Amino acid sequence: MSSSKRRRRWLIALGVVAGLVVVTAFATRTPSPVGHWDGAEGRDRFMAAYDRAFQDLPAVADTVDVRTDYGVVRFYRFAGRGEASAPLVLLPGRSSGSPVWADNMPSLLEVGDVYTVDLLGEPGRSVQDRPIVDDADQAAWLHQALAGLPEERFHLVGLSIGGWSAANLAIRQPDLVASLTLVDAVFVFDDLPLGTIVRSIPATMPWLPKSWRDGFNSYTAGGAPVEDVPVARMIEAGMQHYQLRLPQPTRITEEQLAGLDVPVLALIAGRSVMHDPEVAAATAERALPAAAVRVYPEASHAINGEYPDQIAADIAEFVGARV
Repeated sequence: MSSSKRRRRWLIALGVVAGLVVVTAFATRTPSPVGHWDGAEGRDRFMAAYDRAFQDLPAVADTVDVRTDYGVVRFYRFAGRGEASAPLVLLPGRSSGSPVWADNMPSLLEVGDVYTVDLLGEPGRSVQDRPIVDDADQAAWLHQALAGLPEERFHLVGLSIGGWSAANLAIRQPDLVASLTLVDAVFVFDDLPLGTIVRSIPATMPWLPKSWRDGFNSYTAGGAPVEDVPVARMIEAGMQHYQLRLPQPTRITEEQLAGLDVPVLALIAGRSVMHDPEVAAATAERALPAAAVRVYPEASHAINGEYPDQIAADIAEFVGARV
């Protein structure tokens, strides 16, 4: 795949991910009962799109389902070529699932073994069967899921809401966390801008035409057109057919960040619409060592699709000191 096509595909995918962060944070504030499909037809549509998008990932070394108190969590393990001291665990943005990492995998596998995970309570192959009512529950299911893997510690790499999930775990139950890499994380270094919240409203309404959701998703991805590509089809199907029942994430405080007892690398997109990039960078620089904050000036919130090799290089350097 050419670099321009790859970049285009990831711009689309991450735009949708960004939109879902806003949608679920503000449209599903009251968590009652569990996430569910709107019907068998909608689920089948999503799963078909998921399976197609999954074909762009490398060969899976192992598929692991871990039972937690909140449901069954799906991991995929990919055998890496690097020698990192612990495997990477990639936490995706909202409703994107494991396939969203396809273009990042070749360079990340040079760092070491990699797990991807489908977040619990999201459309994907993890299955929620108990309500997740607060931030403590969000940390609890993730901790239990990681504890079910054979390794003892993990380098967590969280994209967007996945970054919040990783940070939320590290401030509550850090024993399994070797390090954190937060890739344009939301609810960590700044709040959501009001303009982004307002523009997300049409995406909360699954009965509206696809073009309404696509317009917002393009906005979050720096204006990239949203076309009918496999990852975009998967995420759009999840947006339309899966009813999330998750609590609004609580903003991670600067004090909590400063108190973390694990190394943290913050990668911030200079053109993100999911926070004020200058505010986010300033917060990160106050709370973290200066060398741990890296701003990609021209990146949108689709940063991992725009700069997969640079992100992998930054992660390799970051965890390499701990090999």
